[in-house]
Amino acid sequence: MSATTNVLITGATGYVGGAVLELLLEHPTASSSQFTALVRSPEKAQKLEAIGVHAVVGSLSELSKLEQLASESAVIFACHCFFGFNRIFQADSDDESVTKAILAGLKKRYESTGQAPILIHTSGTGVLTDKAAGMYAYDTIYDDTDVEQLETLADTQLHRNVDLLIIEADKQGYARTHIVLPSTIYARATGRFVQLGIQNPKSMQIPCLIRSSLKRGQGGMIGDGQNQWANVHIDDIASLYIVLYEAILANEAGHGREGLYFGENGEHLLYDVGKAVAEALYDLGKGRSPEPTTVTEEKLKADLFAVYLGSNSRCRASRARALGWEPKYTTKDLLASIKPEVEAMLKE
Repeated sequence: MSATTNVLITGATGYVGGAVLELLLEHPTASSSQFTALVRSPEKAQKLEAIGVHAVVGSLSELSKLEQLASESAVIFACHCFFGFNRIFQADSDDESVTKAILAGLKKRYESTGQAPILIHTSGTGVLTDKAAGMYAYDTIYDDTDVEQLETLADTQLHRNVDLLIIEADKQGYARTHIVLPSTIYARATGRFVQLGIQNPKSMQIPCLIRSSLKRGQGGMIGDGQNQWANVHIDDIASLYIVLYEAILANEAGHGREGLYFGENGEHLLYDVGKAVAEALYDLGKGRSPEPTTVTEEKLKADLFAVYLGSNSRCRASRARALGWEPKYTTKDLLASIKPEVEAMLKE
């Protein structure tokens, strides 16, 4: 790499990307790095420029621009997520065109420099989901050190289409690729980026359940709420990217098919989350009972994301921990975060 490392981050104004970029700006490598963020908002671009981040106004749909930015980057943190809940169960739930543009840019860089650039891509443990609809927990626990187990995942699983493209790029040798797979991320993001109005402070899964419960006037769950998901605090998942980046720079991180890193520090039953939501709504005078009730079949059909919430996604972040990642927050913290989340949403 040159004296100045060009680092591109997508999703820099998002929940995860903002948290990651804030940590990168505080990292010892920041002084020798030029950070570039692709953002849609000219106002947020100005705020990023003011704190030393080169901001390019544009969107992920501008593929030629994305490819050009990728070709100029020695490191890419791809922290963008899928484009909306209603696309989750469609075949193109992860946009392959975006990933192909990034990979095409990285290939151009490799061909011109002879050095394989680094890609740290954000996927998710949605790749492990089933269609339990809240009725049971499956017994399989996926481990990110068990490559053969992970390769049993069907190509049709959520995120898998893009993950496989990224793994293949590493196999071809023109990029060193690493995939971070967060589980249920929770808690409001805090910090300078939120205070400046740059970063989205809210997660997706639990706020979605809260919004649905507020509309119903009652905390709820899918089916019997017996499905299980792993979980991780926003601050802990952001720190995983930094630990991984340091390991990559030290040539100590697995990549390609051995470069999948789960983000989890415990797991929860959907019932327990639903109950915490129901109790919060009841305490605040917005729910009829402190006990969660089952969302109806009709509601399930109308809300595809509810089906997602009713799935199972169980995993262990063994590879991530082997790098030295030490998450601090547990499922107890997840449950404790729900009432403040409800209160914040009511104020909004």
